[in-house]
Amino acid sequence: MVAHALTLAPNDAESWLASLEDSYPDEQRQLLKLALETLANECCESQADAGKPLLPHALGTAAILAAMRFDVETVAAALLCGLPEKALKHETLVGRFGAHLTALVEGAAKLGRMDHLFTALNAEGGQSEALRQMLLAMADDIRVVFIKLAERTQALREFANPVADKEESQRRKAASEVRELYAPLANRLGVWQLKWELEDLSCRYLEPETYRQIAKQLDERRLDREWYIEQVLKHLRETLIAAGIDGASVTGRPKHIASILAKMGKKRLSFDEVYDVRAVRVLVPEVKDCFHVLGVVHSLWQPIPGQFDDYISRPKGNGYKSLHTAVVGPEGKALEVQIRTFDMHQEAEMGVAAHWRYKEGAQATASQSGIQDKIAWLRQLLAWKQELADSHELAQHFRNELFQDEVFVLTPQGKVVALTSGATPLDFAYAVHTELGHRCRGAKVDGALVPLDRPLATGQRVEILTVKQGGPSRDWLNPHLGVLKTHRARSKVRQWFKQQDHDTHVQEGRELLDRELHRFNLNNVNLDKLATRLKFPALDDLCAAIGRGDVGSGQLDRALQDEFVPAQEKPLVSASKRKNDVGGVLVEGESGLLTQMAGCCKPAPPDPIVGFTTQGHGVTIHRADCPVILHLPADRKARLLQASWGGQDSQVFAVDIELTAQDRPGLLKDIGEILAQEKINVVRVNTLSQHDSARMEFTLEVKDIAQLTRFLARAGHIRGVHTARRK
Repeated sequence: MVAHALTLAPNDAESWLASLEDSYPDEQRQLLKLALETLANECCESQADAGKPLLPHALGTAAILAAMRFDVETVAAALLCGLPEKALKHETLVGRFGAHLTALVEGAAKLGRMDHLFTALNAEGGQSEALRQMLLAMADDIRVVFIKLAERTQALREFANPVADKEESQRRKAASEVRELYAPLANRLGVWQLKWELEDLSCRYLEPETYRQIAKQLDERRLDREWYIEQVLKHLRETLIAAGIDGASVTGRPKHIASILAKMGKKRLSFDEVYDVRAVRVLVPEVKDCFHVLGVVHSLWQPIPGQFDDYISRPKGNGYKSLHTAVVGPEGKALEVQIRTFDMHQEAEMGVAAHWRYKEGAQATASQSGIQDKIAWLRQLLAWKQELADSHELAQHFRNELFQDEVFVLTPQGKVVALTSGATPLDFAYAVHTELGHRCRGAKVDGALVPLDRPLATGQRVEILTVKQGGPSRDWLNPHLGVLKTHRARSKVRQWFKQQDHDTHVQEGRELLDRELHRFNLNNVNLDKLATRLKFPALDDLCAAIGRGDVGSGQLDRALQDEFVPAQEKPLVSASKRKNDVGGVLVEGESGLLTQMAGCCKPAPPDPIVGFTTQGHGVTIHRADCPVILHLPADRKARLLQASWGGQDSQVFAVDIELTAQDRPGLLKDIGEILAQEKINVVRVNTLSQHDSARMEFTLEVKDIAQLTRFLARAGHIRGVHTARRK
């Protein structure tokens, strides 16, 4: 059955209460009567944003929720949350309605104050998604979100006939807010009864001419289309039972005008090419049943040529599976039929193929994948709503699970900034702008001065107090002080100090460079040419990089030899010999010697390396900084040989890496996907999970250090990974 909103005479509160006799017992209707009396006594001449009296506005909002069979507390809260600020006194509400209902009323009122942020949304741009996430995060009880959606629906209904330019301006603003913020949220949460009306009304107010054209082409009232769908569903159910198809679920809905317009624009179709203006969905237990149902549908109604898609045999790129067909239904009207199994439907609604994701046109980035998982979880929770005996249990599930790892705070201009849970005002400053963080000396939260280590909460407005000149304190990096919690902010502080040490690094780098020049007996050479060869704009930049360790001694030596050492003084290894050398290592300039990689340090190109002569095993290749080599006794250093990398195109090298992370399901799978994408073979895996923390050790086969570096960089960005390093 298609759900219908209750038609309400706004001022007839008694008639409305009487109409709820079948939905709510007498005790619950007494609670609604008390809420109505409180509203009537307190609202006086107050008005809603459509300029209508507050009483019928709140009554209409409550009626929408009652028609959707929400619990009595939600309906009562919808009546009370519209009270003027002076009437929302905590002690009064608790004494009259109890703590649970008071918390719901205050939560809905807090969410109502969010409307003024839409002005900032228009000014900033790109803030719709952040505001939707913030709205959910601010709600301690998910029911307040539904109250807000119902209230916006009622507000758009009241804007139907503006009588002044001011009202028209308010109507367009409210419609823009609904289109950007609330209609997508209703879509994500699966509140179809409100989704279609929010989209249609906002489309009607923002694009009146286009809306009228489509409405004229439909030539049907929505109630008539809903009646048509109900007759189709009844006929199809009876036919499927007669055909011996048991356990099928048959549902349907008429496509609303805003959705038709969106499809016409997205796929560049004319109205006559939109075949799913009326649509039916059939869910069955098994895949074979899908094709059985398809045969029944095609025998019942004439198929429309070219309008059949088999997404079961050939799923969409996001994994979506279903059969789609269009037929000429009763009265000669086009009808779309979707057929899938219950498992396919679950994946389409909750999994990676979720309808709302591609309907919004969102390409999920790594940073967005978390919110998608949370919305999928929330929709599953709402599907269980009828099974949860106590509405407070639903609220508790919502509080405990959703957005625990994020907070959403506001700049003084109203821009939403998402931060990791536990983030401080200083983290906020660095998230807004690096320079703001460097010059931060204090913070105000909601107008009150707070210490810089105070954790922020969702919905707070943060103002940063700065000095004209200055920089960060090294104390900010002290984890025991808790001033900085986010990795991004800490890295910005470290980068600042790194830049401040530039002069020291230049001096140290120049000393190391002079030492290498002396070793090669190079005097009076043009060092600017060396800087250019190593892709640095100036000699000081090269020296700073050497001093910081960004340019290693091996890289510097090769550049000096290639740029300044005459060819006749270089090791006599022919080009053909280097080209044909597949052993991977040149020892004293020669290839083809018996070599093996040391297991203690596992060298790989382009690590600086050294050879060590062993008895009966040829030459063992170590990293030049290997502790075994550095602590070699003096009497054994004579067995060291110069070594360098030759051609190793077809050779791989074993290296050990270590990852530490917050333990979670799917962590190893995410790491494995990156390994597969980088084409890295895993030789050994050792994992240890303890107290929600995971420590993983891998032995990988890589072609060179560049391949390993790419993997470590990508692994470090996996959700929950703290460190990814080579051992």
